[in-house]
Amino acid sequence: MARQKKKFNILEHELVPKHEVVPPEEAARIIRELGVRPEQLPWLRATDPVARAIGAKPGDIVRIYRKSPTAGEVVVYRYVVGY
Repeated sequence: MARQKKKFNILEHELVPKHEVVPPEEAARIIRELGVRPEQLPWLRATDPVARAIGAKPGDIVRIYRKSPTAGEVVVYRYVVGY
């Protein structure tokens, strides 16, 4: 009998912050406000388990909401790369 692999939703893990793909129009605005090129943002590989779970593709920008004991909630952005 074949052993079934258990499915695990990484997005529900308590240590994984909320991730979301930023819509293209909003991504352009964010890049303009930050005064950087998308490639200058920290990278997130398309093969990252969270990137795969949210459907992020190379060229997308991902918004991450992190909890901070001193700042409350911090929003960071990552540029999805294909390698």
